[in-house]
Amino acid sequence: MKIQFVIAIIGLSLWSCKSDTKSNTPATKTLSITEKIAKAHGYDNWHKVARIDFTFNVDRDGHHYERHWSWRPSESLITMRSGMDTLTYNTTKIDSVSMQADRAFINDKFWLLIPFQLVWDKTITVAEVPDVVAPISKDTLDMITVTYPDKGGYTPGDAYDIYYDSEYLIKEWVFRKGNATEPSLTNTFENYKDFNGITLATEHKQANVDWNLNFTNIDVILN
Repeated sequence: MKIQFVIAIIGLSLWSCKSDTKSNTPATKTLSITEKIAKAHGYDNWHKVARIDFTFNVDRDGHHYERHWSWRPSESLITMRSGMDTLTYNTTKIDSVSMQADRAFINDKFWLLIPFQLVWDKTITVAEVPDVVAPISKDTLDMITVTYPDKGGYTPGDAYDIYYDSEYLIKEWVFRKGNATEPSLTNTFENYKDFNGITLATEHKQANVDWNLNFTNIDVILN
């Protein structure tokens, strides 16, 4: 009886150790496709960003247009410089004066930070399609279709077909206004650069069109 009792105690002890070890092991989180894309572009470093400055440029048919932005995410403060005008506003207090600037900021920020918008925008629906021929490069890439809800935001109901490579870097997209069947705009994502751990495409081109949307004066300031 004593031998059986000792064996039982040892067995219970070993079982308890195994149980404790298992419960203390953190579960590995499975990343969604949007999280993988955001992570590939440096999303793990975004929490360190105190300020991001950038100039949004469009060159088309010999004409140049630009807007300069300075954004402090943790303070919800944005400063816009366009031409001779400068405006600073708080995104938590949008009024009739700042609404026009905020609409422009949302557009320009979306172009620059679309990999992170895929995580920030909680209302989108995402569909995955593997091994698709990209419209401009003709490379075989994976694709997600991102659709925004019909209500809310400045451009409700829009859809984007986003093509990305094996490293989860975005290479092209097709914008479809109002989720239309036909493309409204198709362009590349290229000339990637690293800004303090944030990886951004600084240039976008269309095929066979004198059009270039690009970003200059990018500065990522960390906390």
